[in-house]
Amino acid sequence: MKKIRVRFAPSPTGGLHLGGVRTVLYNYLFARQHDGDFILRIEDTDQSRFVEGAEQYIIDCLKWCGLTPDEGPVAGGPVGPYRQSERKQYYGAYAQQLIDAGYAYMAFDTPEELEQMREQFKTVQDPQPQYNHRLREQMRNSLTLGEKEVKSLIDAGTPYVIRIAMPVDEELSFTDMIRGEVTFKTGLVDDKVLIKADGMPTYHLAVVVDDYLMKITHAFRGEEWLPSAPVHLLLWKYLGWQSQMPQWAHLPLILKPEGHGKLSKRDGDRLGFPVFAMEWTDPKTDEQIEGFKEKGFLPEAFVNLLAMLGWNDGSEKEIFTLPELISSFSIDRVHKGGARFDYEKAKWFNHAWIQRLSDETMAERLVQFSPSHYGSVEISYLIKVIAAVKERCHLLTDFWQQSSFFFEAPSVYDNDSVKPKWKDQHKEFYLSFIERMAGLKPAEAGAFEQIFKELAAEKQIKPGELQMFFRIMLVGGKFGPPVFEITSTIGLEQTIKRIELFLAQIS
Repeated sequence: MKKIRVRFAPSPTGGLHLGGVRTVLYNYLFARQHDGDFILRIEDTDQSRFVEGAEQYIIDCLKWCGLTPDEGPVAGGPVGPYRQSERKQYYGAYAQQLIDAGYAYMAFDTPEELEQMREQFKTVQDPQPQYNHRLREQMRNSLTLGEKEVKSLIDAGTPYVIRIAMPVDEELSFTDMIRGEVTFKTGLVDDKVLIKADGMPTYHLAVVVDDYLMKITHAFRGEEWLPSAPVHLLLWKYLGWQSQMPQWAHLPLILKPEGHGKLSKRDGDRLGFPVFAMEWTDPKTDEQIEGFKEKGFLPEAFVNLLAMLGWNDGSEKEIFTLPELISSFSIDRVHKGGARFDYEKAKWFNHAWIQRLSDETMAERLVQFSPSHYGSVEISYLIKVIAAVKERCHLLTDFWQQSSFFFEAPSVYDNDSVKPKWKDQHKEFYLSFIERMAGLKPAEAGAFEQIFKELAAEKQIKPGELQMFFRIMLVGGKFGPPVFEITSTIGLEQTIKRIELFLAQIS
């Protein structure tokens, strides 16, 4: 049996988004499950859209997700180079082979001539005419020009592209691993450009040549590439490689939370794109977008939620580790229909993973995530704080909001909740409470609750009302874990200090 080899082949033109990472994940899971190879190939043939730094961004994203390629620009490998811009020498010979066999031709049309064609042949039935089997005869190419004229144009250095000559009326089909039998009519497809005027290949030729040379056995890509499938089918056939063509799986779209319409990159800021923030301005949106990493998602949760966008294992289980995904994943359980992305559900996954990871691990993650808040905190103390607040946290950003009072006294108080009920007897209670606590040793913070309740009974004041005031003294508002859990964590000295600070400003 042939060794399984899959690839993820992004263009370095911007940030890596949900759909792209899900494609990575399904490739990765399939490869690992079959003891195969996962390859990263950078498809950078379109230099006009190239963004400096985007390739490293892609590599960093995969590293953060824990989806490490076996071969690629960084890892190297036996079938490199792994950047298409460095493989230019491979494509020209195959394009010439197609021309010699009559499957492709040279087109010398200028941009102005192409625009004129679109205007001249525009009709109500065909508002956007394409360069196809019908119109190629009206254009300036090696099918309509004489051999002598073609040679003369080439010798003169006239720019030209190489186009595939799509058959007029053939039916092509293949078996998609998700969708089953898929059929196309060639007459409905235009003569796609295979080699651009700068000599670089387009995606159509490069993906076929590279998949062949890299011995790719399975290709998973988004369903937006289905319309290009007939071109690729013919190239595999025309180049004589049909028997070695990978099995294809076209993944469903990721839809907006509303359930209709493809989730676009412009939904980014609202829905948490991309994987993490870019150090450059996204050329597509002309803005910098906060990503999942900055919003406080754990990579384990991010990978978990991505796996469930269009796949399940047939059970009601939703929380999977990466090893569990590897053992459970099957491409035949990927849905044909689009998968709805729900940001609230994404946060649910993250909350579940925050609870699943140990407090020690979460302490390490928080220090990495926000060194300015947690970098100088003693780890043993941070672990105690995490245990107290993690149940309330859905994102890593929630931790500071839910725990900042463990590290610094509040500077603002919810006095609106205090003043309508605050009386002199309450002030007297807390002054007495300070006196009694002052006699304790620092290690006896656990005795606060007993002293508090005994004093409340003596003063004949309801403990519940007193505890609401106490909470606001400690944290600034009506939130946080149980008050005596807070006092035992921050300790005797800090508890007394916060009561005194509050009394000074409320008097």
